[in-house]
Amino acid sequence: MPSALVPLEPSAPARLDAPRVALDALDTVWFQVAGTRCNLSCSHCFISCHPKNDSFGFLTLDTVRQTLAEAESLGVREFYFTGGEPFLNKEMVPILEATLQVGPATVLTNGTVLQDAWLERLRDAERSGPYSLEFRVSIDGPDAATNDPVRGAGTFDKALAGVGRLVAHGFLPILTMTRIWDEADDRAVIAAFTERLRAVGYKRPRIKLLPRLKIGAEADRTEGYDTFERVTHDMMAGFDRSQLVCSSARCVSDRGVHVCPILIESPDSVLGTTLAESRQPFSMTHGACFTCYRYGTICSNVNLGRDGQSDSRPV
Repeated sequence: MPSALVPLEPSAPARLDAPRVALDALDTVWFQVAGTRCNLSCSHCFISCHPKNDSFGFLTLDTVRQTLAEAESLGVREFYFTGGEPFLNKEMVPILEATLQVGPATVLTNGTVLQDAWLERLRDAERSGPYSLEFRVSIDGPDAATNDPVRGAGTFDKALAGVGRLVAHGFLPILTMTRIWDEADDRAVIAAFTERLRAVGYKRPRIKLLPRLKIGAEADRTEGYDTFERVTHDMMAGFDRSQLVCSSARCVSDRGVHVCPILIESPDSVLGTTLAESRQPFSMTHGACFTCYRYGTICSNVNLGRDGQSDSRPV
């Protein structure tokens, strides 16, 4: 349970024609563990994280422990940690150590602040326990020329060094790239990125492509969602709702429990102060819901889109 809830604006009214998605099973819990604080200011960040953005605060080890206990009682199967940059939270390593006693964990990082001492502790925690630890490193392109205009000067080389550090400690990180190029160029981009990763010792890299979410900083960089980019009842007829993260997951921040990690800045995303309270349907009123509908569970480690093909591709 979050220890200090921040008052929210009144919830946005649900669109009358919007389909509602029930929580079929609470399999996954996300933690907005670093709030909106990040050491980078990526121009496509869907919640506009940056070094001075404190609109959401850090979660403490005690808060995470409380939620883990509730999650365990509810049968949650896995845990994800995001931000901002999770490793700006000074308790991140003990938070992950505690989580690995309860279930498998994945941490989403930009890879630029990792330290060997942290990775040694986390390697030991994973090896000594029953559950796995995954790292997802965000690098948006196969080279600095593609990545750095979006993520900042020098970030490609720093992130690539972080990948090398993870590999040296026995981890096999998932590299996530937001598609900021033409979709027809996917194969060329993946091939070029694979060669760069092999050069730092990652012999069989795992690469996951992500669609743009046209909210936050990305809406300013390019465009927001058009009015027609919404999910309708007709679109949901026969659709496999398990492809939507809101059917199986919830996200914890210092403001409460949200329907998902994408919509945390929307007041209507808060469904309660505990995981139990959050187990209620959610109206798909947002443009970001349209992206999830098109591409499947984009937040999870494996993404199966409408065509049944995965965007998590070992090469």
